[in-house]
Amino acid sequence: MDVQEMELTDDRDLHEIESVLHEVIALRESIATDDLVRTLQDDPAARGPGVANLAHYLALRRHDPRNLQRKLMRLGLSSLGRLEGRVLPTLDAVIFALSAMAGRQSPHPLQEEKAFFAGEERLKQASDALFGPARGRRRTRIMVTLPSEAAADPDLVLGFARAGMNVARINCAHDDSSVWEAMVANVRAAEKAAGQHLAVFMDIAGPKIRTEQVAQHDKGEKLKAGDKLRLVSEGPLETGKHMPVAASLSLPELIGRIKTGDRVLYDDAKLEGIVVEANGTEAIVRVLRTKTGGVKIKPEKGLNFPDTRLDLAALTKEDEDDLSAVIKLADIVGYSFVEDAADIDLLEAALVRHGIGERPLGLVAKIERPDAVTNLPSIIARTAGRRPFGVMIARGDLASEIGFERLAEMQEEILWICEAASVPAIWATQVLEDLVKEGVPSRGEMTDAAMSARAECVMLNKGASQQVAVELLDRLLERMDSHIFKKTPILRPLKSW
Repeated sequence: MDVQEMELTDDRDLHEIESVLHEVIALRESIATDDLVRTLQDDPAARGPGVANLAHYLALRRHDPRNLQRKLMRLGLSSLGRLEGRVLPTLDAVIFALSAMAGRQSPHPLQEEKAFFAGEERLKQASDALFGPARGRRRTRIMVTLPSEAAADPDLVLGFARAGMNVARINCAHDDSSVWEAMVANVRAAEKAAGQHLAVFMDIAGPKIRTEQVAQHDKGEKLKAGDKLRLVSEGPLETGKHMPVAASLSLPELIGRIKTGDRVLYDDAKLEGIVVEANGTEAIVRVLRTKTGGVKIKPEKGLNFPDTRLDLAALTKEDEDDLSAVIKLADIVGYSFVEDAADIDLLEAALVRHGIGERPLGLVAKIERPDAVTNLPSIIARTAGRRPFGVMIARGDLASEIGFERLAEMQEEILWICEAASVPAIWATQVLEDLVKEGVPSRGEMTDAAMSARAECVMLNKGASQQVAVELLDRLLERMDSHIFKKTPILRPLKSW
């Protein structure tokens, strides 16, 4: 290549660099002045850099920068693919580098390392405030759902603690305050014996829709595609040859809101059906699909109605009654079926009524319905600065509500939103479920558990092999911590090749 050809090449490169520079500057200006930034921060509770960065992230995601990303990659610069915790600092760094390449003065200074990675530090501090300090060499905490036996068996709780439990979860939909007190006493004893902090997470039930009484035409009846199920609000549970199972609901008033054509899902979508008749007092459901072998309808199993307008208050009378015990015993309260920022105010008012005072009780909003996903930014903004706060991705109910096809995509988006806001996320529902219940994990759930390392906490359900699952998860999360932080791969030396 002669000198003239080199000069032409340089001119073309310089022109492209300047073009990309102008594109990134325009993108930054659009984000900084987006109405969404002002709207989100208009909430009187929305204070601090976490909410500001969240607003900038949401403003960025209104754009489609995919073509710009490829241009930046070719120039050896950040592709903007991992900027959740530092939106403007990343854009400023790219602008600074492009300006230097173009021989220009950058309109935005390059931030010092501490300021550039401030979002990571905010997330760490928020996680410590909510869950307590991380354990050993793993960042992600392990939450263990305590079985009822934990009230009478202190060694069971101590075994969980020594295996790697960081957070003990009590489901307030089961047992009562005397059992919860005994559980917490055993957690505090295990905390002392193991010499490590253990947080108590008490999950108030919320307006969970469950089967109540169940009647079967034939004992052990399993429903399959094509079968029918009767749901009733009151009166006898009538069954027959062509209507083999009938059930009442924990919230019977919902029967009057169900319409023909509404979908019904049972027990984390192990059965899906559609309402073919509805008259205000009963609904007839035709089964569309079930897990292999069919499904037996049992009492106290969850139901989802993704097409039905439920109009349920997030805080029930039973929750109100439970709050006195929660305030006394818990470090964190899990808030079910949150749908919008007003639900946060509802709980805060209830906590005041029950005498919360200045106690720094943590709050976790469980994201279970589509409205909660849509309103997540405003929910986060409303909680900012009030108390330690986190978000639980309740994947069982969420999958039933939005569909399994969208769940994987949606859990990623929730993780991104939480990271942008420096809010700890909890990866929940059926983690290592086969291992917990059957003693042997599946390949798919091992991959799922490994990917949970991107969250700040992972929840395990009850089962005969809980402690084995805690031990495995403890080792797995520690290994994954050396490979990945949130969306960022960490390139430790590989020893297999």
